[in-house]
Amino acid sequence: MVKEECKALLDALNKVTACYRHMVLTIGGTSDSQNLREELKKTRQKAQELAVANRNKLTAVLKDKSVSKEDKAEFERLWVIFSTCLEILEIDMRRALELGHEFPLNVPKKHLIQTGMSGGTSGVAARAMSVQNMKYEAEHNIDVVDLKDLENEINQVGEMMYEMEMKVNVPQWTVEAKQDPGAELKSTMSVGASSIGMISVEENKSFCDISKVLAGIIFSAVLIIAIVLAVCVVKLS
Repeated sequence: MVKEECKALLDALNKVTACYRHMVLTIGGTSDSQNLREELKKTRQKAQELAVANRNKLTAVLKDKSVSKEDKAEFERLWVIFSTCLEILEIDMRRALELGHEFPLNVPKKHLIQTGMSGGTSGVAARAMSVQNMKYEAEHNIDVVDLKDLENEINQVGEMMYEMEMKVNVPQWTVEAKQDPGAELKSTMSVGASSIGMISVEENKSFCDISKVLAGIIFSAVLIIAIVLAVCVVKLS
């Protein structure tokens, strides 16, 4: 039960972190807006809430001496994934801070980057927050006001990572992966290859069917012509 809860929390954190990275990459671009800055704030706060829940669950389990060796190995693997996810979140938060300073929304002389991308990010933010539609309540100067909060939250994430290392010592090189390197990529390629194979088989099959139909038509035409000629010969004779 605890293992499933930890996996569910980790999956949720991975999803929110991925959505946050997607939105961070649009700062300063043609899709940038006040709504985006509010979406970034809500998404990173959601990610931090999930990170705290993950940390508390995994720390309690890994400190429990009654956990079996097999289960402990699995929890250590989840811990390494969680730590990596938290590092990615911190990197993206720092990137958001730098881009936020470089591209304030209310400075008319500061041109946005013409990335070629268009459209809003509300769908990504709603998926991260697990809501139907996003509600926007921020002030018009959120792009400036939020930078200080973002800087404080970056420090909080850094402190969390440091405390994690102090409380639970799980060196990443001691955790064994459950799959060989590139296993997911190979499986994806094999699925793609099998799909291509199926398509080619279907194409060959349809081609053969058409060939049979054409052969039947030609044979029938030759047979009819032969019968007509035979009748003509008999009448003429």
